Amino acid sequence: MVEARLRVIYGDTDQMGVVYYANYFRYFEFARSEYFRARGGSYAELERSGALLPVAEASCQYKASARYDDVLVIETTVSELRRASIVFTYALFRDGAPRTLLCTGMTRHACVGRDGKPTRLPDTLIRLLETPEPSPGSSTST
Repeated sequence: MVEARLRVIYGDTDQMGVVYYANYFRYFEFARSEYFRARGGSYAELERSGALLPVAEASCQYKASARYDDVLVIETTVSELRRASIVFTYALFRDGAPRTLLCTGMTRHACVGRDGKPTRLPDTLIRLLETPEPSPGSSTST
């Protein structure tokens, strides 16, 4: 599990100061990128190798609302790794004592080549994801 942190900006909220529901998927994307960085890789490196990871499925179960200026903590885990796909799961919290669970979610990604056809996950990516998890407390901020 890797933690990523971010602060909700005004532009992510509606007139009531509540985060617009679709923005949670942007937060998941941010957390995925931070997951790769924390493990020593990046999306850019993956794409340079010719492999792309488009989202094939996404879901979010909302528990409570995030609001303007909240600090969010997104815990990201790889829950499934197959030959040509990967599943990330997320738990998104409002930071504080105690943390408040705001939503959980998942994204399933197919691995495709530049031609858009399914392909195996690159060995470098598999090795990156199969190495031991970063030590607890690994996190990033923006």
